[in-house]
Amino acid sequence: MVSLRDLGLSEYEARAYRALLRTGATTAKDLSRASDVPMGRVYDVLNSLEQYNLVRSQAASRPKKYVAVEPDTALDRLLADKKRELQQKAEQYEEIVDELVGELDTAEPVQGQFWTAAVGPNDSMDLLLERLTAADETLVMVAGQPSPQFDLGELGDLVVDELESALDRGVSVSVLMAPSLVETLPESVGEVYTRRLANDPNFTARIAEDVTGTFNLIDDVEVCIEVPNPLAPGEAFAMIDFKDPGFATDVREMFDPRWAAAEPLSL
Repeated sequence: MVSLRDLGLSEYEARAYRALLRTGATTAKDLSRASDVPMGRVYDVLNSLEQYNLVRSQAASRPKKYVAVEPDTALDRLLADKKRELQQKAEQYEEIVDELVGELDTAEPVQGQFWTAAVGPNDSMDLLLERLTAADETLVMVAGQPSPQFDLGELGDLVVDELESALDRGVSVSVLMAPSLVETLPESVGEVYTRRLANDPNFTARIAEDVTGTFNLIDDVEVCIEVPNPLAPGEAFAMIDFKDPGFATDVREMFDPRWAAAEPLSL
């Protein structure tokens, strides 16, 4: 059950405010009895409620009297305070992240093999987006079949966001697709890629007939391979990520001649 404490009030503050709603204008002594807030604490509690702008006081009266602000107004003020606190927290966390990015240096790539896999469309795309974020120098995307990476849905938009971020970091992005795949994409997809990516000098897209499978080659040391759902080809069933410079070199050697023979893509 929700309470005023969920919006930042202490137990005594919540009791005092609720009691004031029942009693109307009253003194601190009478409020202490009505709210079960100890007399030794009631003035501190009332001062705190005044700072929250939840009560008003009549200083001219002797003894001083207090009255509660209407509930709608009080709750709006508490909500606004919480939003300000959350915004300040968010800004603090962003500053911390900015400082840690330069402090937490990634270790040198391991020369041996390492692979991981994600199963299911959501986990698969999470892994893909994570690895796209890791690109420092080059990013090659190859697609010979329908893929959520190249769709205009939510996941496709997230991929475009990561590609934009990669280009902003100075990463060279190369996209190679099969003509048959391009024909299946709605015109709106081409418009998005043209508007957001095509004008960047580090972005190049081409088409080639002998393109099969869907994978991403990252910095020539890592290959992220999409496994399509056999029951729904446009949906990722799994994503397998290989960190293996040797395997990545083999993939690059197969990619380069196809890229050289490919034609520019007009989106």
